Amino acid sequence: MSEAFSIFCSIGSSASRMVLLGFAPAKVLHDLSFPDVLNEDTGAGYQRRFNSQHSQDFRRYIRQPGASTIPLTLNLRPSAGAWSVCEKGNGQAELKISANAGKIMAQVDCQHRLGFLGEVDLSLPFMCYIGLSVEEEMEVFRTINSKAKGLSTSLLDFHDAHLAGDLANDRPELFIALHLNNDPESPWHRQLDLGGTSTSGMTRRASLRTMQKAIKRFLTATRILKTKSTERAAQIVLAFWKAVSEVLPEEWSNTRKHILNKGLGVYALMDIAADLYREAADDSRLDRISFVNALTDFAHQVDWTTKGKLYGLGGEGGVRPAVDYIRDVRKRAHLKVVSNG
Repeated sequence: MSEAFSIFCSIGSSASRMVLLGFAPAKVLHDLSFPDVLNEDTGAGYQRRFNSQHSQDFRRYIRQPGASTIPLTLNLRPSAGAWSVCEKGNGQAELKISANAGKIMAQVDCQHRLGFLGEVDLSLPFMCYIGLSVEEEMEVFRTINSKAKGLSTSLLDFHDAHLAGDLANDRPELFIALHLNNDPESPWHRQLDLGGTSTSGMTRRASLRTMQKAIKRFLTATRILKTKSTERAAQIVLAFWKAVSEVLPEEWSNTRKHILNKGLGVYALMDIAADLYREAADDSRLDRISFVNALTDFAHQVDWTTKGKLYGLGGEGGVRPAVDYIRDVRKRAHLKVVSNG
């Protein structure tokens, strides 16, 4: 907007938060607001990826006779001089917006409704929080959308990580999964899908939710947190995945033809990691080398291809037969070594 202008609203509270309630043309709200989509490369933002089809569907719908929508949910981000709220009494207020203020409102819950309405003059209702911090805004977004169809569970996990007071103790499986994704030395570095956008694009493999559920299986099977810290457990899990990528480089890198870093492979391998941990004579000495030694004895004899022994198995339901198969290969490899010895 090249000139200063005002929007007259009602002012009141939504539970404990002050809000503005008003109406404005869709194109005005579009030009004043932005979606704060999670950038997985930088960690900034918190919202889901933009769904073009969803937004196109709403554009077609809202322009039909008889169409309507619930109020758009926005937040006036703190910004010195860009906007001000002047109360007029009797529950009325004037939202004053400076010339060239830019996009001063975050789209807390309306990015797909506003996405393709940049030139549409239809009047739409809105509710706007006044000056929430990004963390407060994220919490509102999570509360509104936690049961929303299509919202990535990994994105909700990402929110939990940012809002948790003590993630290592509150959600150790999530702490370890994020450690795998964030550590530059990890083969999973920036490979987990967090539910936002990333320049990594198609190089991403399993989701954050899949990884943390697999790690929870490992923690439950080993009971490692009874004697070790979450940080030590994270080191052991990282060492295991380093060993997997080192022992099976072709299977690790060729994701289209192998299941190693797909959901089934992630679950199954974390179960195998639990086996190796429980068998270790001195778990304080478990590291990448010890895992490499253990995996080298049998991993190359497992058919990791998507068209082989594990074909047709999928999700958590297929984990048990997959693990049984891998364990059987390992047992036969061990018996062969013993008989040859």
